Amino acid sequence: MSSGRYFEDFSVGETLVHATPRTLSAGDAALYQALYGGRHLPQSSQPAAQAMGYADRPLPDWLVFHIVFGKSVPDVSRHAMANLGYAEGRFLGPVYAGDTLSARSEIIGLKENSNGKTGLVMARTTGFNAQGAPVLSYIRWVMVKKHDAASPPPDTVWPTPTPHLTAAELHLPEIDFSRLDTALSGSARRFDDYEIGEKLSHGSGVTMEEAEHMMATRAYQNTAEVHFDALAQQQSRFGQRLIYGGHIISHAHAMSFNGLENMVALAGLNGGSHAGPVFAGDTLYGWSQVLDKAELAGRDDVGALRVRHIMLKNRDQSGFPGPADRGGGGQNAPEMVLDLDIWGLMPR
Repeated sequence: MSSGRYFEDFSVGETLVHATPRTLSAGDAALYQALYGGRHLPQSSQPAAQAMGYADRPLPDWLVFHIVFGKSVPDVSRHAMANLGYAEGRFLGPVYAGDTLSARSEIIGLKENSNGKTGLVMARTTGFNAQGAPVLSYIRWVMVKKHDAASPPPDTVWPTPTPHLTAAELHLPEIDFSRLDTALSGSARRFDDYEIGEKLSHGSGVTMEEAEHMMATRAYQNTAEVHFDALAQQQSRFGQRLIYGGHIISHAHAMSFNGLENMVALAGLNGGSHAGPVFAGDTLYGWSQVLDKAELAGRDDVGALRVRHIMLKNRDQSGFPGPADRGGGGQNAPEMVLDLDIWGLMPR
């Protein structure tokens, strides 16, 4: 069994082929539904999805992300202390029950931290279906432990990711968004009904449960040690198991149905940070803000909304967090746990 890589085990330019391919089923979709309760129409209704031109109900985009992410963990972040950020993420086509996903990563950046005990690793991970077609690509960077603090540091190579994708870089699925039945979707609001700067509160919070986050992390085959051994984590900086950040992302997306009911497909992951730790017993609340809107060349059925999702823990309030989500010196306030910048697709 692989014991995972430490910081000094990585080299810039190497490609890691991740074990093991995973065939997804309707059962995976049902478990995902049970964990997060998402209600977006094409992922919920086969007839509605097929009316739009999908071959079947598409699996939730974040489920695909978690499966591909989980493939990379044993080789990239099993010994990570923190998953720090994402960039240049592109959702490249729908995935259906019966598809088999595999993944590989290229190491594109290394930088040792000043303490000499940890370092930053930047990887570009791509997920593929059984036909070898890419379905997802993204960059992430993580802080990884050194096995031997005395080992010499590597030459620093640290690319600067693109701040955000342009509309021209987004992949558009070959479906007809205008055929989304808004009588069934939960809202009549379409692309033109949203304004740049608009802020949305997604309603009631959700309390994190130990059993649910552990089930989710196992389902994604994520082996990062910070999520599992409660006894070992008593000696960690947090003193307890850390909830996988993707679990928080999926709750944020499910919550966003209240206000973004017709944002039924994701196209881009511009950036994001897990701004603070989340543990079982914490209660999360979600908000979103429309950062930008883009018309898409050659398409009059769909537009792209650039949306910022914010999740706070244990702080219930009725409005968008506003300036209070930043503490002194520009640092995140302790309550802020997720700051995510995405492109979503919505019918016009």
